[in-house]
Amino acid sequence: MTSEQRIAPLALPDTRARRVVEDLLKDSGVTLNGSQPWDLQVLHPDFFPRVLQQGTLGLGEAYMDGWWECERIDQLAHKLLLHGLGERAHTPSERLMYRLQAGFFNLQSKTRAYIVGEAHYDLGNDLFERMLDPTMCYSCGYWKEASNLHEAQVAKLDLAARKLQIEPGMKILDIGCGWGSFAEHAARHYGAEVTGITISKEQAALARERCKNLPVDIQLADYRDLEGRFDRIVSIGMFEHVGHRNYRTYFDTAAGLLDEDGLFLLHTIGSNSSEISADPWINKYIFPNGTLPSVKHIAQASEGRLLMEDWQNFGADYDRTLMAWLGNFDAHWHEIAANYNERTRRMFRYYLSVCAGAFRARDIQLWQVVYSKGRSGRYDAPR
Repeated sequence: MTSEQRIAPLALPDTRARRVVEDLLKDSGVTLNGSQPWDLQVLHPDFFPRVLQQGTLGLGEAYMDGWWECERIDQLAHKLLLHGLGERAHTPSERLMYRLQAGFFNLQSKTRAYIVGEAHYDLGNDLFERMLDPTMCYSCGYWKEASNLHEAQVAKLDLAARKLQIEPGMKILDIGCGWGSFAEHAARHYGAEVTGITISKEQAALARERCKNLPVDIQLADYRDLEGRFDRIVSIGMFEHVGHRNYRTYFDTAAGLLDEDGLFLLHTIGSNSSEISADPWINKYIFPNGTLPSVKHIAQASEGRLLMEDWQNFGADYDRTLMAWLGNFDAHWHEIAANYNERTRRMFRYYLSVCAGAFRARDIQLWQVVYSKGRSGRYDAPR
């Protein structure tokens, strides 16, 4: 534990709020001010009413403010989710507010599409370069035969490329290209010509630098503005920003851009539920206006537009990916600490840890789905 984590916890106040929290934690394996690495150490007397009133938003903000500590937040989150506290941690008012917003407004409209780029992806390339591996993949690695993060990310890129059956000279569209990881891989190792789009200025700048001297064109653009035809389309870690009101538009766009004999690979985090919701802390601090699709959402939106050829789930691999990112983040934070504040450090540690716990509990999934237009006969997906 760090010196910060060794701060003596607060003597627990004998209040109704504390007793309610203790009752919620009963049989979860988590003890307030306990000695296990997943136990929650309370450092502020107002922690209990804040969490009860504000749910997951209050819990995350309280950590950012230094109101509580935990050596292994990932294990804490895992235990709480297995105990069934994931749903109960969302307050009725926050659920109602998100449903009203999502019902009356298109939170992921073209005019709002760049918000997440500015809020998260543009935060600083220096931070992401130290957190990620050399491929700059900011999505789940494929750990089937990998022993470290870099091997897992290269394996993920190659798995996607093999599923797409890329051949030299093919024209590839990368929707949500990030820092150019797949574009570079497909151009360098498969001889493809790649057009990549992103809504992040910082991502676009670094992607162009990484892909210089390769047949790669990186554009700052929204997917709804694209034109042309492509042999293959790939979208890795972008669909989470599309929003349920735009799912049909997204698949209409992909179908219209895809060649008649083409293949389209969708790589996305997925929800076990079709309820339209978002974690308020993640929505406020990490991915504004993001929402996770369910199997039903994807199936309904793609039906009649594209033929589903293959569906693979390796969500358990995201746990290892996130923990590897957290290890990198902690190991290299001192190199960039002067560029950020302590609240940002705690925000990222909380985000990476809680998400790792969620994937470990199988509360959320990671899917790779391959589509065609049904014109090219039998399809066999590699694993």
